[in-house]
Amino acid sequence: MARYAKILTLGVILVILASLAVCGYDKVGGDKAGSDSVLYEQLRRFGEAINILRAEYVEPVDSKKLVHGAMRGMLSGLDDYSQFLEKEEYEELESDAKGEFGGLGLEIAMKGGILTVITPIDGSPAERSGIKSGDRIIKIDGKATEGMGITEAVKMMRGEPGTTATLAMWREKSDKVFDVPIRRAVIKVKSIKSAELIDGKIGYIKLVEFQENTPRDLDIALKKLESQGLIALVLDLRNNPGGLLDAAAAVCERFLPEGAVVVSIKTRDPKNDTVYKSGGKFAHPNFPMMILVNGGSASAAEVFAGAMQDNKRAVIIGTRTFGKASVQTVEGLEDGTALRFTSAYYYTPKGRLIKKEGIVPDVVIDKNGSIVENGMKNPPDLSGKTEDEDVLSRDKDEQLKMAIGLLKALKFYGEK
Repeated sequence: MARYAKILTLGVILVILASLAVCGYDKVGGDKAGSDSVLYEQLRRFGEAINILRAEYVEPVDSKKLVHGAMRGMLSGLDDYSQFLEKEEYEELESDAKGEFGGLGLEIAMKGGILTVITPIDGSPAERSGIKSGDRIIKIDGKATEGMGITEAVKMMRGEPGTTATLAMWREKSDKVFDVPIRRAVIKVKSIKSAELIDGKIGYIKLVEFQENTPRDLDIALKKLESQGLIALVLDLRNNPGGLLDAAAAVCERFLPEGAVVVSIKTRDPKNDTVYKSGGKFAHPNFPMMILVNGGSASAAEVFAGAMQDNKRAVIIGTRTFGKASVQTVEGLEDGTALRFTSAYYYTPKGRLIKKEGIVPDVVIDKNGSIVENGMKNPPDLSGKTEDEDVLSRDKDEQLKMAIGLLKALKFYGEK
C-alpha cells in the first residue's frame, strides 16, 4: 500500500509539472525564490497529503473534491478578492444575468476575510432596511458566510422579486448579531441622483455610481447648473461603490487639463502597465470644487477622488474611503472551472496604492462634525472596519456644511 501511494504521488507530481511546462510556467517568471526542485518538493507534499486522506480519512473521499478544496484555499489565501470558481459559479459569472432578477441592493466585498457591506445602493431594499456601510454579513438565510466566496453570496441574495432573504448582521457599534429580513426587488440605479444649486450659487451633485452614461449625465447636469449661475461645486461620492473605471476616467476629463494623470494600473510585468491621462476636451476648470467621501466610497470612486486630490483640483472632505482598488482577472480551466485572481493594482497620480489604505481626505470630518487631528490625517485603520456613515438631511449634514463653508471662504478671500 505504501509503495502504491508513493507511485501515485510521483504520478500526480509529474502530471502537474508537465502541465506547468505546457502552460509556459517558466515564461511567466513563476516562483523565482524557489527553483523547480523546490516546487517539486512542495508538490510532493501535496500529493502525499492527498494519498493520506484517500487512504485514512474516516469516509471515502472524492479526489476531485480534495483538489478543488486545495485550489479554493490556494486562491483565498492570496487576498480577499481572489477565488476558485466551480463550473456553476463560473457560468453564472459569465452569463450577464439575462432578464430581470431580484436583488437586495448591496455592494459587498471581503474585508479581513469577512463578508462586508461596502454600501447599500441608494434607494434599494437594503438601504430601506437600515443596513449600513461596514456592516458584516454573518449568515444568509441561516447559512454561515464563513468561507463563502463573493459569487456564492451574491447568488444567495439574488432571487425572484418579492421574495425575502434574511441576513444575520453584525455591527461594531452595537456589538451584537441581529436579523434583517429584506424583500427582493429589481434594482435600478441612476448614476446621478441630485443636481441643484444650494446656498446661493453653489452647485451640489450626488453621484451614486460610475456607469456607462455617467459622463453624459454629468455634462447635462453641469450645463444646467452653469446656466443658473454656478460659481462652485460640491460633488458627493459618499456611499458610491465605484462602477466602471472608464466612466470615472471620463468624468475626470470634465475637470482636469489635458495630459493630467488620472490613474496608473500596475501589473507584475511593467510592460503591461497602463496610465490613464485626461484628454482635457470637456474640462470645467474655472470653479472651485469640494468632494465628499466616506467609508462607502470605493473602487472607481476612490480612483476619481485620488486623481482630483493629487492634481489639486478639489479638496476631499469626509472620512477615509473603503480601500478597494484592484483588477481581477478570470481564467477558465479545461474542466469548466476558473481562477479569479488579482492581476493589477490602481495607483493615484502621485503613486499612492489605493488598496487597503483608501483615500484619506484633506479635511477628515465625521458625520457629527468632529475634525480628526486638525483635519489632516485619519488614524490608521487596523480593524478592517469602514466608517459607519449616514448621509443626513441638509440641515444636519456636517460634512456638507464644511464643504459649503470652505467654498464660501475661498470666494471671500478670492475677492479681497
